[in-house]
Amino acid sequence: MRILVATAVPVERDAVARALAGVTDVEVIAAGVGPARAAAATATALAAAPYGLVVSAGIAGGFLPDAPVGSLVVADEITAADLGAETADGFVPVTELGFGTVSHRPPEALVRDAVAATGARAGAVLTVSTVTGTAARAALLKDRHPTALAEAMEGFGVAEAAAVHGVPVLEIRAVSNPVGPRDRAAWRIGDALEALAEGFGKLAPVLESWNTV
Repeated sequence: MRILVATAVPVERDAVARALAGVTDVEVIAAGVGPARAAAATATALAAAPYGLVVSAGIAGGFLPDAPVGSLVVADEITAADLGAETADGFVPVTELGFGTVSHRPPEALVRDAVAATGARAGAVLTVSTVTGTAARAALLKDRHPTALAEAMEGFGVAEAAAVHGVPVLEIRAVSNPVGPRDRAAWRIGDALEALAEGFGKLAPVLESWNTV
């Protein structure tokens, strides 16, 4: 079965594709920014051909001190951090409202193998529709999700599409900036893209092994 890797933008796609150039039966796409676009593009790809695994990949903000700039994170939980309702008592996720889901869990064995191969840390990766830009927001998210290592904008959308098609999902992120006050001078996008490519180079044997299961 083929493996689909969904990134957000072309520079992420190209970094991953370069690292996986020698791996057969892998398609890497730039699905677009945000959970809705990512879900739509992923679902379209899954409807067009059979796949045995979907990987959401790209750069992300990392929660310090556990996920510093340049590090890799593998999601053991892919969670929509802002899917729910604001109430007088605070944020309530849709699951507590009695419908929907806010989290998907990748296969434990695959997460374990990916961590062992790449040296990444495993933890929750949050999907947000609005990137965090203040210390207060970062602290609030970390308080709600104590195991969170990173935030990005596509993973939950990719995971939702995968779930609809009955395909397992994995998420891998390279940290380009700290989660917190928006400071473009602190972004290290180039370094994160290199870390992403290096990580996928090390991950290639794991993906090839999964493809034979």
